[in-house]
Parts: sequence; C-alpha cells; structure tokens
Amino acid sequence: MKLSRSTLAVALLAAVAAPAAHAEIVIDQIGGSEVSFEGLVQADANWFSNDVLDLNKGSVDGTGGNGKNSEFELRRAELVLKGKGPYNFDWVVGYDAKADKWLDVNVKYKIGGDGNNFFQVGQFKQPNSLEELSSTKNNDFIAKANATNTYAVARRLGAAYGYSQDNWGITASAFGRELTRNLAHGSGYGLRGTFAPINESGNILHFGLAYVNYDTDADTFRVRSRPNADLATERLVDTGNFTDTDRVATTSVEGMWVHGPFKLQGEYYNSDIKRYDHDNYTSTGGYLQGLWNITGETWGYKGGVPTTPLPDEPSSGMWQVGLRYDTMDLNDGDVKGGKMNTWTAGVNWYWRSNFKFMLNYVKVNSERKDVSDDPGITEARLQFFW
Repeated sequence: MKLSRSTLAVALLAAVAAPAAHAEIVIDQIGGSEVSFEGLVQADANWFSNDVLDLNKGSVDGTGGNGKNSEFELRRAELVLKGKGPYNFDWVVGYDAKADKWLDVNVKYKIGGDGNNFFQVGQFKQPNSLEELSSTKNNDFIAKANATNTYAVARRLGAAYGYSQDNWGITASAFGRELTRNLAHGSGYGLRGTFAPINESGNILHFGLAYVNYDTDADTFRVRSRPNADLATERLVDTGNFTDTDRVATTSVEGMWVHGPFKLQGEYYNSDIKRYDHDNYTSTGGYLQGLWNITGETWGYKGGVPTTPLPDEPSSGMWQVGLRYDTMDLNDGDVKGGKMNTWTAGVNWYWRSNFKFMLNYVKVNSERKDVSDDPGITEARLQFFW
C-alpha cells in the first residue's frame, strides 16, 4: 500500500486532531482474562540522493519503487490484543495490516506467578539482538542498523524458557518457521544471556551475549542489506544466492550504558554459513550509537532491554538527538558481497503520550566489486500509538 503526499498529509492531520489515547486500552474481563488493545501506525517518507544505483528503482512488472527520488509509504499498521490471566497465563495476538502478517501470537506461563520465570509457546521474537528485542515504537532511528536487519532472527514459531533477576537473565528457545506463510523458514535454536552489573535509576550498564543456529530453506541462503533506508528497493551489499548451504550460526555481543539523559549502545555480529560444495562463508557487522534526551528524561531497564519513558512535560514533549555508525563486511574469500559503512544522524520528538515524529539523515559509503556507491538519504516518520 503506497501513500500519496496528499493522503499522507490527511492522515497526519487526522492523527493530530484525534484525542489523546492511553496505552493499553482495557476492553473487558473475559473468561478470567483482562483483555486490552494496543496499536501502532507509522507513515514513512524517504528522499534519495543517488550516486550509482537508483535506490528507488521499480521492477519491470511495476512493483517496488516508483523510479523517483522520493518514496512515501505506510510502514506499519499493527493491531494487538493482550490478555492477563486466567491464573498465571498471559497471551497476545498481534497482526500487521500493512504487511499482512502475524506479529506476536503466543501464550506465556509465569511459573509461580513470577513474570521473570516463564515458559512461552507460539510466535515471538527470538532471544538475540538488543535492538531487535527493543520496542519498535521506541526505535532510536527510523531504520534499524544494517547489522540488526541482516543478522537478527526476529519472530518465529517455537517454545522458550526464560529466567531473570534484577541484574541478569537467560533465555533459551527452539524455533521453526514464521507463522505467516511464505515468510522466514528454517528450524533452529537460540540462546541469550544478559548481565547488568549496574542497574540503578538513571544509571545502567548492560552486557549481553547471544547465539542462534538454524537450518537454511531448500539449502539456499543470501546475505544482503539496504542502506539504512526501509523504503529503498536496492541493496548496496549482496552476496547473491548460495545454493549449497546447510546451516547459519550467528554469535552476537551487545553493550549499553545509560547515564541520566545519555544512552550509548552497540552490537557486533559474526555469522557463519556452512556450505556443502565450497568453503564456509563468514560475514560480520555491527553498530555503535548514542542518544541524548535533551529534555532530561532517562531510560528504564526490564528483561534485558531498555524502556523509554513518557515525556516529563507532555505539552512540550520529549526531544532526542542521536548519532549512529554501522558497518558490514560481506567479503570473504571468493565471495565479494561488498562493504558498507553508514552514518545516521537523527532527531526525535515524542509529543504527549501517543505521537512521535522522527527525522534522519543517512550518509552511506559502500564498495562492491571495485565499484563505490555513496548515496545520501533523508528520512521522516510520523507515528501514532496507543
């Protein structure tokens, strides 16, 4: 679904005119379960300053980009029902009407009523990647880091067990394909451990280590990445299809430091692909980013991920500025997938309890098969959530 400029403007005006809504609208008490409703709507705009490739090139059948230097699109339209109870059970059913796919659809059993000691079955985000596990509505930048989008295993059907205390936690899972048909496949397992030697209000130091290992679908796998622009149709780094693959094993390390209104966060991934007819292939990627809440708010910490506060002054809102550097190297032996280094500068405005406005500028430096391609992209996002 594509949005014209006029449609996007109308959607924004309607959102701004709407009354403020509270998070988790409680619907009813049904069968001993307190049912609530959440939603997230995001509209994005990208303006491309191309270098070599046309980042918004459409395909020959008319799908994909529009061939212009700008793109406007409804990014997400998420609708989520949540239930607390009965007994020690929690459940969630989420659906993205824009992408036409299921989100979290699972049941969690809190052992002894303790939410930090649980068993979970269904579709959920797998235990890897600090950025992937963090809330989508509170992303620090419009596009997740290239490394996160490329290596993190997101939602899959499976089962998991997790246990945590105030300053440490561990989660293990076994998973299969994504619930929505024709999306991600490949059965495997994952493990993530976290440790926060400092966990105080406004003062947090976090470390994490994760490992995922999964089978490839039809022995075929491909590693590639967009240039930190979700609406781009081209990839500047790309290995092409490997047709002799067995399994993918990815190890990631993560760190985060929060001190008052400042947050520093980074991750590094090393991914190995086992191949039948060629040497195994290894690629790497990572990012480091900093964020400053100009208006003074700080972050919380729960379940091994940061939590973003509401504005201290709702009428003026919470302002953030951030800077991120991320890098990927897809060259290994005879495979020349390319290298890409990206800088992203951004400003975010959380207005009242339900609105967020984001503006990013992305500068890319990439090289693949001796061809350099260094575009720039300006990005904007309008968001409404409840």
